[in-house]
Amino acid sequence: MHAASTRQRIATKYTELAPLMDERLRRRWAASEATAIGWGGVQLLAAVTGLSPTTIRKGRTELADQAAHPDRPISDRLRRPGAGRKRRTEEDAELLPALERLVDPVTRGDPESPLRWTCKSTRTLARELTDQGHPVSDSTVRRLLHAADYSLQGNRKTREGSQHPDRNAQFENINRQVQCFQDRDHPAISVDTKKKEILGDFKNGGREWHPQGKPELVRVHDFLDKALGKAIPYGVYDVGANEGWVNVGVDHDTARFAAMSIRGWWLNMGRSRYPRARRLLITADGGGSNGFRSRLWKVALQDLATEFEMKVQVCHFPPGTSKWNKIEHRMFCHITRNWRGRPLLDRQTVVNLIANTTTEQGLRIRAKLDEGLYPKGIEVSDEELEAVRLKPDSFHGDWNYTITPGRVKK
Repeated sequence: MHAASTRQRIATKYTELAPLMDERLRRRWAASEATAIGWGGVQLLAAVTGLSPTTIRKGRTELADQAAHPDRPISDRLRRPGAGRKRRTEEDAELLPALERLVDPVTRGDPESPLRWTCKSTRTLARELTDQGHPVSDSTVRRLLHAADYSLQGNRKTREGSQHPDRNAQFENINRQVQCFQDRDHPAISVDTKKKEILGDFKNGGREWHPQGKPELVRVHDFLDKALGKAIPYGVYDVGANEGWVNVGVDHDTARFAAMSIRGWWLNMGRSRYPRARRLLITADGGGSNGFRSRLWKVALQDLATEFEMKVQVCHFPPGTSKWNKIEHRMFCHITRNWRGRPLLDRQTVVNLIANTTTEQGLRIRAKLDEGLYPKGIEVSDEELEAVRLKPDSFHGDWNYTITPGRVKK
């Protein structure tokens, strides 16, 4: 029997029987099913039922003991509902946030996958948490990391190109700035352009459920359909609120387009959530339409700062580290998963699929089609750049700077 069908069968059976079973019967039933499956049965039953593998193994021991001593009376002692040891996260509500803070600054991962991994060992993390007043074992840390979609992986050489000597220091700086803004209830957003998508009945990676033998038919070759064009999703992810805004453009990915996307987020989502905010933090890649070398990006941000009447602070990720931008593994990967296996037939299809992307952690996304024109090749003169009220930070002023409302008067 296929693994998927076995999993579905067990899930259906458990849903029907769970209300009728007490604690002892649940673990013994799970143990019986796990034994029937054979290798990997305990892990499968634990994943489907939510029971601990230790509980299922206990049920297996009880069944074996009962078979060996059939005349021994079965104890009628049962714990009342809710009894037993509480989870560590229930006893210590700050445990999981403390673990996230330890892991986040050094998180690595593929932005198009929900999987994330940390380079710190569970033993090290447990020791640091204990030092912070959250006594915990390394096995509990491992369980919490798995529940949060982390996976500890062995060392493997990767080709990341040259590494900037201040890379880690900039990561720590970004983490401090985001935390500082969140503590003061000021918005901190992560921005980036998602991969451009051609529109039409083209193949899209992944699979979705269809009647047997009736897949959706698409074109053989992925040549741009000039009538339908392309979609350029520029995302804005609110780190503290777990909310996102995606501006779906159809022209060019320029600094003006990036700024208009941030403006759309503020007018439609940001200002209602942060009515008293006087500062905005933007974390962005070091290149592309929002790169730190772009003159037009700074001029466009000056316009936003003046319109919003707030200071706009920017922190860029070091070169070669764009994949660690939070928007990649907090929002874009879920959008990709939501439209997998489905052709992006037209602009409205893209907008609807993005806007209907959700997660169990409560991610909420709004999307809007932007049919505006954003021509490439706009040059910014020295005079225009000098009029920007830009103050570089003391640490890497090229990556970190603040733009104040108004313009420098000549």
